[in-house]
Amino acid sequence: QVQPVESGGGLVQAGGSLRLSCAASGIIFRLNAMAWYRQAPGKQRDLVARISTTGGSRTYTDAVKGRFTISRDNAKNTVSLQMNSLKPEDTAVYYCNTYPGGVPGVSWGQGTQVTVSS
Repeated sequence: QVQPVESGGGLVQAGGSLRLSCAASGIIFRLNAMAWYRQAPGKQRDLVARISTTGGSRTYTDAVKGRFTISRDNAKNTVSLQMNSLKPEDTAVYYCNTYPGGVPGVSWGQGTQVTVSS
């Protein structure tokens, strides 16, 4: 099983910024679109943003449009999420994985906690 490794979360005040990073296996990373997901307490895991294999296509959920930017570095096998103008409702555990998820051989990582205080 391949497991992405997320980092960069933390506690930030509303209006602040964080940059999340994810390191993934080279083969898995190169062959798949990648995405960031988030799961708030008591809620299901939802898609936040996704990016195509080349990085030429990016899609965001309405709640983060204009505030978050997803990017990838295929040379370093990393995918990032720049989060600006953070809101308390962005508080969640953030995960990266393939898009769609459920690719055989790819499990979910530990995630990284993002907490936004009001």
